[in-house]
Amino acid sequence: MITVFGSINMDLIATTARLPKPGETVAGSGFSTAAGGKGANQALAARRAGAIVHMAGAVGSDSFADGALELLKEAGADLTLTKTVDEPTGTAHILVGGDGENVIVVVASANATVNEADAVAAVDGMHAGDTLMLQLEIPAASVEKALAEARRKGVRSVINIAPLTPDAARLGRLADIVIANETEFELLAGKTGIESAEREEAMKKLHAETGHTVIVTLGAEGVVAVHEGEIHRARGLKIDPVDTVGAGDTFCGYLAASLDEKLAFPDALRRAAVAGSLACLKRGAQPSIPLSSEVEPRI
Repeated sequence: MITVFGSINMDLIATTARLPKPGETVAGSGFSTAAGGKGANQALAARRAGAIVHMAGAVGSDSFADGALELLKEAGADLTLTKTVDEPTGTAHILVGGDGENVIVVVASANATVNEADAVAAVDGMHAGDTLMLQLEIPAASVEKALAEARRKGVRSVINIAPLTPDAARLGRLADIVIANETEFELLAGKTGIESAEREEAMKKLHAETGHTVIVTLGAEGVVAVHEGEIHRARGLKIDPVDTVGAGDTFCGYLAASLDEKLAFPDALRRAAVAGSLACLKRGAQPSIPLSSEVEPRI
């Protein structure tokens, strides 16, 4: 079983031929809304990968709430631990350029009300061997409390240290598995401008210090990880990306689900990398997350 303790948003997505420079206005070519939030995205990915998933978080009492939860409900995720509060539902304002790259502004709103009591409630029904997934779009104190509760109960904890916050490095060291992109890992390692070989040495050092699994996603270059003293690498698929929004969350959710199924670590890494690649072929965070039936033939 997987419990995701994290954010739930409505994504507001504008597309344009190219992303604007600071101070510049460009013409848009389209607009859409889609359910999002790193927590909800990862929960949906894990559910579509086949895991039993509980989503713990918060939405507002506004018109965005139903849309933000719609795909999770359709997928059969358990929303018992998702509360409704007297705040707006969280939103993400996303610009997507013609090359598939994006810039995002996240407004926490209801997500900022997720507290330490919610963290205790999220972990309370879990058992040793279950998996707790976290990100950093809810308050740091709540994430830290959930990590402490997971450790106390023998629950495996997975944290994606995104978005990059001042607490990311500290919280990343508290989880059993930490997932970061290249920039986020530099914060974790305390050094910028890390090259490939140096990155692997820094990953080995962090792994030796903490004993935790360290995973760094590398975009089109795939993913590298240190797990149980060994370096592992996996490549995704060669694709022409349409929209990279949600690819990282798809990777995280599929990885957690694969480990929950007790797949061997290298197999779980490859499955997650393939799923992340497929998520780049459609627009939107949650609409782009592939089903397990789409992923398996491509592994």
